[in-house]
Amino acid sequence: MSFPPGHLSANPLPPGIVGALGLGGYQLLADIAGVGAGRLGSQAFLLVAPEPDPALPDAGTQISLHQQRLRDEAEAAAFTQLAAQLGYMRLSGYRLAMERSGLRSKVNVVNPATGAIVARIPEKHPGRLLGGGSSASRLLADTRALPPAGPPPDTQDPELLRQVLLALALRDETLGGVEAAELADRALELSRANSALDPPAALEAAKRA
Repeated sequence: MSFPPGHLSANPLPPGIVGALGLGGYQLLADIAGVGAGRLGSQAFLLVAPEPDPALPDAGTQISLHQQRLRDEAEAAAFTQLAAQLGYMRLSGYRLAMERSGLRSKVNVVNPATGAIVARIPEKHPGRLLGGGSSASRLLADTRALPPAGPPPDTQDPELLRQVLLALALRDETLGGVEAAELADRALELSRANSALDPPAALEAAKRA
């Protein structure tokens, strides 16, 4: 399904989870297709809006890959890029199946064509002593290596196109969140003026402009 732009801003973490984990005042760093990255001081985490389930009508936004102590800003940037990648994957056909684990949730990335789980996001960062297999940067590399689950997102929808452009812009490690959003906005204008531009080409043209 498609989540509108700004979904996580309009549907933040439930107050009970925020209070229990001491995350009041967290900053939302990305918000693409109901997937985002949050930060509060040295803590970082993913935010994921679950796909509609009649059995759980009030599931609410959930928290995953909660890391309580970032080592540096590069590690924080990996959370934003991972959120953008998962959002893009959702837009291109993958499903994100949530699995509650206490106050947090695991995220299973599912290929709908086969029903297979192709990636797993743990509820908490395992810590350096347990290895880096579930770090944001490692998960980012693993998910980027996955093939598309379906056809590219329908870029005829302006709201959907902007989310695609923002997700792709956030892949650029030289851009911060604000710069990526500005680049996506410029690319959106160019795409509207020239429908022959696909999203990557529109971003390149926006950089040159």
